[in-house]
Amino acid sequence: MSASGGTKAIVAALAANLAIAVAKFVAFLFSGSSSMLAESVHSLADSGNQGLLLLGGKKAQREATPQHPFGYGRERYIYAFLVSIVLFTVGGMFAIYEGIEKINHPHPIEAWYWPVGVLVFAIIAESFSFRTAIKESNEIRGKQTWTQFVRTAKAPELPVVLLEDLGALVGLVLALGGVGLALLTGNGVWDGIGTLCIGVLLILIAIVLAAETKSLLLGEAAGTEEIEKIKTALVDGDVVTRVIHMRTLHLGPEELLVAAKIAVEGHDTATQVADAINAAEARIREAVPIARVIYLEPDIYRPEAAK
Repeated sequence: MSASGGTKAIVAALAANLAIAVAKFVAFLFSGSSSMLAESVHSLADSGNQGLLLLGGKKAQREATPQHPFGYGRERYIYAFLVSIVLFTVGGMFAIYEGIEKINHPHPIEAWYWPVGVLVFAIIAESFSFRTAIKESNEIRGKQTWTQFVRTAKAPELPVVLLEDLGALVGLVLALGGVGLALLTGNGVWDGIGTLCIGVLLILIAIVLAAETKSLLLGEAAGTEEIEKIKTALVDGDVVTRVIHMRTLHLGPEELLVAAKIAVEGHDTATQVADAINAAEARIREAVPIARVIYLEPDIYRPEAAK
């Protein structure tokens, strides 16, 4: 996985979530808080998700084969989609089940200092993980808003880690609120309500992740800026006079397929056209380095056929 895949952010999130999962489960054993149980499962699911992202990045590095001539770059999209499924089923559905169970059968929280102490510790640890993800994202986000970045990023790892860390922080605040209200009122129902809110939050995040990674799996074109760079690089004003039409497709986060029909003059020789195509490919790769698979078809420009 390249640096743009956010490996540092994934490893930071994995280390934080493993430590937090253990701490939360210990707090659950001492206090009996359903919010703590839901949060420990949430952190465990997040740890598994980061493991999936690292595995996907490793598998995506395999060399192309005759059966998969364009390589395995989309493995990263598949594993990111699996993350959304795990977050929905293991994290969200379990929390909703546990919340309903606690609301129907409430019991007071014991040893309150355990869940409160662990939640404060978890908020601090998750904040450091979230900060790392933000820092890594800012290196490639440019002038995009955070919403635009999550929706248009071709490398799925950073948006996944960002949303997971954000969901974890909000979930911790909900858990702290549920535990706090249960302690203040002496009514364990509030602990169950906090757990239920965590489940709803996780399902909403899972749906957003699933929608975005589904779009990547179906195949997305290059960004607007990259498309303009490719069009500019194609035309030399001599042999290649215009781009008749062009299609781009991400074969993976850092691998782009470019297919274009370019206009040449009828009097150009085959050698001139071949040389012009080779030069155009070199210009494209210089302008957009991730454009690794390029197919160019020369043709005589006819306005009625270009539509």
